[in-house]
Amino acid sequence: MKDYLPEHWQRILSHNKLGDFASLWDLDAGWFEDLNKRRGGWSGVSHCELDRPDGSIVGVFLKRQENHITRTLTHPMGMPTFTREMQNILRFKAADIPALEPVYYAERRIDGDLRAILVTEELAGYESLEDWVTRCARQGWPTRQLRARLMRAVAVVMSKMNQHHLQHNCFYPKHIFIRFDGDDISVRIIDLEKTKWRLFKSYAMFRDLYTLNRHSQRWSRTDRLRFFLIYLGLKRLTPRARALWHSIAQRTIKKGRLRNIGRAQ
Repeated sequence: MKDYLPEHWQRILSHNKLGDFASLWDLDAGWFEDLNKRRGGWSGVSHCELDRPDGSIVGVFLKRQENHITRTLTHPMGMPTFTREMQNILRFKAADIPALEPVYYAERRIDGDLRAILVTEELAGYESLEDWVTRCARQGWPTRQLRARLMRAVAVVMSKMNQHHLQHNCFYPKHIFIRFDGDDISVRIIDLEKTKWRLFKSYAMFRDLYTLNRHSQRWSRTDRLRFFLIYLGLKRLTPRARALWHSIAQRTIKKGRLRNIGRAQ
């Protein structure tokens, strides 16, 4: 994959003496979380603050990996997992689906090792839906009206993603980031490494609806059904929608993930 570095980000990186692969790779920045050591290599994330030429500061996540590859039909010898993630970030960007803002991408083979760097802008002011729900379960749930607005905001983004035949594959609440801007609710989708284009968008829809339902342990059944209807643009279940909801619910129950703890009422 070709290097990616928009002009405005090049100015910011160069201002911080980080304008090339070597300087980003050698940057002494602490790891944001434990290194992921698998796939025959390693992958890690650092959080950095960069000075803009105008004196302001912008946060970014610097992801570096070495020999951390995935094999596909088009890349039988393997490619960095960041390549697929970056390709999907750009795919979302082209479709105007809110996700991460890419800053930099490049890969190099150095002394036989395949290295890759992916930099994205920090989602300032956002929190994951998982963290928001956990806090609400502890401190008290907001009104049904606010929850419905949040569901609609998430459903709109999810529907747009699936309408473009994109299946997230890991559509968990921790990968859905939200921000309240007065009466508006902004949504961003992260962790696109496993996103796939599906020939039939119905497959993408079922997989992502099921995954989100399965991992929404603290939402009441009523709220989960309400989200389902909002996503489909329905006021009540039709026979076809009822069959789909039953299929999702049965598969969720089979996995045994839903528990009656601290749910919204």
